[in-house]
Amino acid sequence: MILSQTAMYALRATLYLAEHSDDQPVRVDDIAAALDVPRNYLSKILHSLARGGLLHSARGPGGGFSLAKPPGDTALIEVVAHFDDLDDARCLLGRPECRDDDPCAAHGQWKQVAAAVHAFFRNTTVAEIARRAAGSPETRRLHDLEAEQ
Repeated sequence: MILSQTAMYALRATLYLAEHSDDQPVRVDDIAAALDVPRNYLSKILHSLARGGLLHSARGPGGGFSLAKPPGDTALIEVVAHFDDLDDARCLLGRPECRDDDPCAAHGQWKQVAAAVHAFFRNTTVAEIARRAAGSPETRRLHDLEAEQ
């Protein structure tokens, strides 16, 4: 897996906020239930993103989390970089040293894949993914379930 579980939860929660916040904070309980993520774990993730300036956090009855800036101004790498270092090019085969001048058997191909993955996270915004997700069958099913409640 390219991303840790924590980074994936952070990304999913950020996308959820982009789709559901409507300038109103969203409660951790609501996000955790919608994403089927452990509430306390998600709370720590969201607070970390708030400390990093990506989210706003508000306490109290009308509190919750919201995006600190428009989703079109937030690259995916800004979210995942709080938890994972995508620049850390580890050897795919687990060698402690794997460089262009001393490559493992997978180095050449993996270097290209890693560069493409990094470019994806750097060049793709939260808004782009949220737009694509809005049209997916899974997202439509979630919206239908929310409407029933």
